[in-house]
Amino acid sequence: MQPKTFITALAAALLLVAGSQSGAAEWKPSKPLRLQIGFGAGGETDTIGRVIASVIKAQTGWNVIAENKPGGGGVAMFAGIAKGPADGSVIGMGVNMPIMINLVLRGDKLPFKLDSFAYLATVSRIQLGVVAKRDAPFNTIKELAAYSKKHGGIAVAFDAKPQELLMRHVNKADGAGLRLVSTKSSAEMLQLVLGGQVAAAFSAGKHIPYIEKGTLKLLASANDQRHSYAPDVSTFKEQGYNAFVDPIFYFAARKGIPAEAKAALASALDKAIKSKEVEKIVVNTISTKPDNMGPEGTNKMLVDGIASVKVLFGK
Repeated sequence: MQPKTFITALAAALLLVAGSQSGAAEWKPSKPLRLQIGFGAGGETDTIGRVIASVIKAQTGWNVIAENKPGGGGVAMFAGIAKGPADGSVIGMGVNMPIMINLVLRGDKLPFKLDSFAYLATVSRIQLGVVAKRDAPFNTIKELAAYSKKHGGIAVAFDAKPQELLMRHVNKADGAGLRLVSTKSSAEMLQLVLGGQVAAAFSAGKHIPYIEKGTLKLLASANDQRHSYAPDVSTFKEQGYNAFVDPIFYFAARKGIPAEAKAALASALDKAIKSKEVEKIVVNTISTKPDNMGPEGTNKMLVDGIASVKVLFGK
């Protein structure tokens, strides 16, 4: 390419980028921005979502309305968004695991596909792990499985389907014979562990103070990566299990919204997620820091996540 031609092409490209950024900066919702939360009031998702809505409103001046749309772990909310207006006036906050499981198990029956949405941002990864009492005679999931197999099966508590599937994967891989106990919350699971009713249990952050006190220990990170507070404790994958459960809060709008709307929404979310207000609520609620992967990273997270869920179901 000749220098003059190259300079002309570069200038055109810069003008295109500048125009896109200008459009994103100028775009704003023509009506109240409805930030829908795919779970009921009072939970972790609702708490974080409402703070993000409040911060976006304060930072942009937009009229942002947070509203709960529970049902199917976010399936009902995203079904509505997929059929709603493609104008950027509605965005949804959900958790990836329930959506991915439903897409894998009954994708042909859902009114949306993975590519039915414009992905905008992630808020944070829920650091999910398996814990046991400090004096338990096992320190890893492999050792837990071996101990269970030797003693005719021991109890492990869970409170969500993905956790159950992960432990069934362990049972299948090692013939562990783990007895899986369904509970309603992390608090209930921790009480069962501390009381000796179960040998181990899943937990998403509430166990950290007990680890710091030396009451409990972490056997493994159930996520795709190690936990920030326990960098020396390996993941299920590192312990030889080709599966993981990586719950992540994320935002999406209907596919087909204008490019400038997507850019403006992604920018507003990114700025809010990086605010001190949101960092504080995320740390206090799920004991980890915000982590926005951006539009492309959010899309990749879901695509890769579908593959991991298929492993859990043996597909």
